[in-house]
Amino acid sequence: MFFFGILFDISLIALLLVVIVALVVILSFNTLVSRRNRVANAWAQIDVQLKRRYDLIPKLVDTVKGYMTYEKNLLKDITTLRSSIVAGSVQDKASANNQLSQTLKTLFAVAEKYPDLKAGKEFQELQHEIEVTEDTIAFVRTSYNDYVLDYNNALQMFPTNIFAQLFKFQKADFFKTTEEEKKDVDVNFNDVNNNNNINSNSNNSNNSNNNNNMQSNQSNKNLKKNDQNTKDNTKPKTKQSK
Repeated sequence: MFFFGILFDISLIALLLVVIVALVVILSFNTLVSRRNRVANAWAQIDVQLKRRYDLIPKLVDTVKGYMTYEKNLLKDITTLRSSIVAGSVQDKASANNQLSQTLKTLFAVAEKYPDLKAGKEFQELQHEIEVTEDTIAFVRTSYNDYVLDYNNALQMFPTNIFAQLFKFQKADFFKTTEEEKKDVDVNFNDVNNNNNINSNSNNSNNSNNNNNMQSNQSNKNLKKNDQNTKDNTKPKTKQSK
């Protein structure tokens, strides 16, 4: 009887241990899944804002390209970065996003040199929408990185790290920003002025050449007329019959 009592106690302890282990496994697995889903949800919110800005950029380029004659490379860079931001890993998108944000800041800074463009209602609305989108991206990026930090910590902390390896949970990437993106854009407007001066000088030179050509043509006409008059004066006069 005593022997059966010991077996019962051992069985009860073993059962309790199994239950405890099962609870630890379930809780650890659910914790990892929950944090991974938070990361995915936060990334989906970033993706929505990236898509929103993706749709706004063609309208912005169409609006400014009629004014910005000398910033073709800048507009080309914006179009290229727009295309690269919709594909790739989180790190690829983060890198493209940082470059695009910096390029858009440069574009808005250059727009200060074009009063007619800056005063346009369509440009003002697009600038406002893109700036709001940029602020939203920065806000949701902070939330995303917080969730990534919690999730990655769970992958490395005991006991969840055991089950993370067992169930092959993968580490998430941060949506990093750069120090360059945090700085204000410093645009050298001398480049724009130089381009304007070059174009103005070119036009003046063309006008001057046209005037010189017109004067040369007029001079040639006058010379021909003088030669004709000289020939007429040198011709012998015929005597009239009495």
